[in-house]
Amino acid sequence: MSKIAFLFPGQGAQTVGMAKDVCQQLPAAKQLFDQAGEILGYDLADICFNGPAEKLNSTAVGQPALYVSSMAALEKLKQEKPETVQSCEAAAGLSLGEYTAIAFAGAVSFEEGLRLVQKRGEAMQAAADKVPSSMISVLGLEAGKVQQICDDARIDGECLLMANFLCPGNIVVSGGQASCDRVNELALAAGAMKTIPLAVAGAFHTPIMEPAVGDLAEALKGVSMSATRLPVYSNVDALPHTEAELFNDLLVKQVCAPVLWNQTMDRMLEDGFDQFYEVGNGRVLTSLLKRIKRKIPCEPVLG
Repeated sequence: MSKIAFLFPGQGAQTVGMAKDVCQQLPAAKQLFDQAGEILGYDLADICFNGPAEKLNSTAVGQPALYVSSMAALEKLKQEKPETVQSCEAAAGLSLGEYTAIAFAGAVSFEEGLRLVQKRGEAMQAAADKVPSSMISVLGLEAGKVQQICDDARIDGECLLMANFLCPGNIVVSGGQASCDRVNELALAAGAMKTIPLAVAGAFHTPIMEPAVGDLAEALKGVSMSATRLPVYSNVDALPHTEAELFNDLLVKQVCAPVLWNQTMDRMLEDGFDQFYEVGNGRVLTSLLKRIKRKIPCEPVLG
């Protein structure tokens, strides 16, 4: 019998039109977007369904949009494959997706999770606005080579770090804009297959996000976190956790810490998980898993 885990996508997976079909087909999904509109104070459904892309891609809107669309995808899975949801034994989420994972696992309610995500998105957007910065994915080089490129590309002491370990040969570098621009040049010269600038507001998962930490920590203080009913694997340490008191600390650390996605998937595979579902928009996590272990199935729910 398969050992099932759910994976929840993070920022960058958003596309105009996402969740439109499931909301038209499933009242429970539409109700989540209606609730979200009341909590957020704007029509999230309209932005997800119709754009504009610039608004959806903003950190302050994109993070709540992905959280709600993933929760809507869960409603679709509950409707179509209730036994799969009941059989799920663990969850993980890429960066923002970790909030969806802990909500699914019962640490917070849908509403509490959305308010946290709203605060996180606003705080990270504000931190990004203070420093010109960005993120760039480097494809085709091992970590040691990417680290050397960071050391060589760093300009005038700017922050420049490996921020996302996504899969073998796919590492995201995050930092000051001028230094990231040099990463593009040096990585290609070093033999990278290509580099891809990410559609994000700034250098997430680096100390540039430090101004967001206080606001998020304060927001988390106002939430009564529960122990999860199944393990959630953390981006920060790639380990499974259920204890309520740990999630506050891990979610605060996650803002500035590197995302250990490759390591997380390796640990889940070691723990025997052999059937995954990407619960949310797109196929980013499905594609990453194929590069980590090709024969392990991962089924997109809204992809």
